[in-house]
Amino acid sequence: MSKKCALILAAGEGRRMKTSKPKVLAEVLFKPMIDWVTDAVKEGGVDEICVVTGHCYEELEAHLGGKYKTVVQQELLGTGHAVMQAKEFIKANTPGNILIINGDAPLIDAKTISTAFEYHESHKNAVTIISAKIDNPFGYGRVVRNKDKCLKKIVEENDATNAEKMINEVNSGAYWFNCSVLLEALEGIVEMHDKKQQAEYYLTDAVEVILEKNLNAVAYEAGNPDAVLGANDRAQLQLLNEIARKKVMREHLLNGVSIPCADGVMISPNVKIGNETEILPGTIIKGDTVIGENCVIGPNSFIENSVVGNGVTLNNTQCYSSTVKDNTSIGPFARVRPDCVIGEGVKAGNFVEFKNANIGDRTSVSHLTYIGDADFGSDINVGCGCATVNYNGKEKNRTKVDDHAFIGCSTYLVAPVSVGKNSYTAAGSVITEDVPDNALAIARSRQTIKKDWISKKKPYKWQK
Repeated sequence: MSKKCALILAAGEGRRMKTSKPKVLAEVLFKPMIDWVTDAVKEGGVDEICVVTGHCYEELEAHLGGKYKTVVQQELLGTGHAVMQAKEFIKANTPGNILIINGDAPLIDAKTISTAFEYHESHKNAVTIISAKIDNPFGYGRVVRNKDKCLKKIVEENDATNAEKMINEVNSGAYWFNCSVLLEALEGIVEMHDKKQQAEYYLTDAVEVILEKNLNAVAYEAGNPDAVLGANDRAQLQLLNEIARKKVMREHLLNGVSIPCADGVMISPNVKIGNETEILPGTIIKGDTVIGENCVIGPNSFIENSVVGNGVTLNNTQCYSSTVKDNTSIGPFARVRPDCVIGEGVKAGNFVEFKNANIGDRTSVSHLTYIGDADFGSDINVGCGCATVNYNGKEKNRTKVDDHAFIGCSTYLVAPVSVGKNSYTAAGSVITEDVPDNALAIARSRQTIKKDWISKKKPYKWQK
């Protein structure tokens, strides 16, 4: 198999998107469109990638993080002009084949890319245009074929006749080119631009140049009609989100995940979910989250970049960049902030918040409690209304509670402080000193009762 590479066109401004960012950073299911494309290209077997940047190129290059070569299109003079900026990259990959693809086509898939390449190489094509048939072709370049069904030309919407506008096979904007042929065709694009006195340089003109030379130029119809879809405004972006949302959910359903009602459910494409887990309405799962088997997630939960074990229940819970181990139950109305590890069999009730905390196995945190910057052992009982006082105004300090401790209701643990094994804190205590093992800590003022106090005081209206 010959050498192959890819050039991703990502210089667009996105004026109709009404964004100050590069258009390709607009998100579909919380994932930038450019990342969908790069992932599909790599999964399709192409590792050598160059990205053509343009508008706000520093921001896009920062997002790419140096993973790919980049070239800048300083003047946005069309797709052909964008490809010209990468001549050195194309030369470096000659002989070979290059995939040219738009960075705002997030629904292109690896299978379409790889099968189109196999067709391109096996037929020794100079160029293979990836096309698709769609119900509403308005705005797309039409693939015009002759009576023998061979490619005749690609005609843009504005240049199409009424008969050509009826054609529903459209150009996806993705092509496999022979590198040597493409370099020659780029020279032809310049000549055609000057001849036609066009405002921009069009990559479709390269196809016309190749056809004029009687070289193999073929339109390969993709089995995935969504492969051609892009987004120029927020309405089109919302449509892509809905298509991708249904596609991702369908994949999980076929893999044994239960989604009894899809209302408000959004799952990022990189999320992994085990079979027999149930996702309830209003649940959003983002990033590289991994969820195990036999879980119940939701309703109205938000999980991002976290690892969730088997048999876990997250009810009305937000969880960020943390680990929740097997058979743990959290919520409702609970929050797990970043850098937490919640052990096996933990029970955390309503209005509990964890932050940068390690919670041991089988520990119970009832409700209305905050545990931050803390290390709690196993089999601990934490009563209602407790808090670790972790910030002194200058720095964060940690709290340590050892196994089998009992933290009474409304206890405040003022860090840095530790509570030993099997120890108790009395309800309403403010613990500022370390508590040894097997001890009871009482840190509250003694109760005082003043008899007949109210009779000496003017009564309130409600006491009459």
